[in-house]
Amino acid sequence: MDGVTLAGRVAFVTGGGRGVGRACALELARRGAAVAVAARTEEQVEAVAREIERLGGRAMGCVCDVTVRAEVTDAVARARDRLGPVTVLVAAAGFAHSAPFHEITEEDWERHLRTNTTGAFYAIQATLPDMLRAGWGRIVAIASVAAKAASRYIAAYTTSKHALLGLIRSVALEYAERGITANAVCPGYLDTDMTAQNIARMSARTGRPPEEIRRILEGLSPQKRLFTVEEVSHLVAFLCTDAARGINGQGIMLDGGMVLS
Repeated sequence: MDGVTLAGRVAFVTGGGRGVGRACALELARRGAAVAVAARTEEQVEAVAREIERLGGRAMGCVCDVTVRAEVTDAVARARDRLGPVTVLVAAAGFAHSAPFHEITEEDWERHLRTNTTGAFYAIQATLPDMLRAGWGRIVAIASVAAKAASRYIAAYTTSKHALLGLIRSVALEYAERGITANAVCPGYLDTDMTAQNIARMSARTGRPPEEIRRILEGLSPQKRLFTVEEVSHLVAFLCTDAARGINGQGIMLDGGMVLS
């Protein structure tokens, strides 16, 4: 097995039905991994699984809500039974909602933490036994520039992503001698439906046209653009290979130079 292939590996991708998760699932499959595509919407995960099969890969859809431990555990067990031991985890499920701090509801606060942080915790705990038995594993979480830098109106999101990066770093250190790596990818604003929804909310709140809000977000990066899910998926896939075995406990920025850390 060369350093960049994932042939023979089985990956579990949360949030795999659309956006970054879908792009990661497809890229892992192109590298040779069998992929369990996990998300809440059956139609989406089955569609991505069919895409992978059309590429000649092995895949299955797993309907699962990452905020419910039993559903995550059951989905990983089904993936193991059908595809084999899961030794690659991409935690891409996410939630983002913007609001002034004094308007954040307890429900929104909890949803950010349960989806962005606790969901990754559940997924790591569910897949880690297979990695330990294999003596090899790759864990990659999709974080954000918000894991390293704060911005106005996204206090709940920022808190959840800071916590996610802390979780990844702790896991990385604890299992570094067991052939397992854990890293986070921290993108800038992505050109996704989630970003479009946030632009619409900011536009409604401020009265500014959506196009102006988008230009503001683009201007946050020195490259003056939003980033693509394909850029993220290529970096994620590399981190899952043997070639990246020395990269561990990192929060890797993909933001055109917005946050230099």
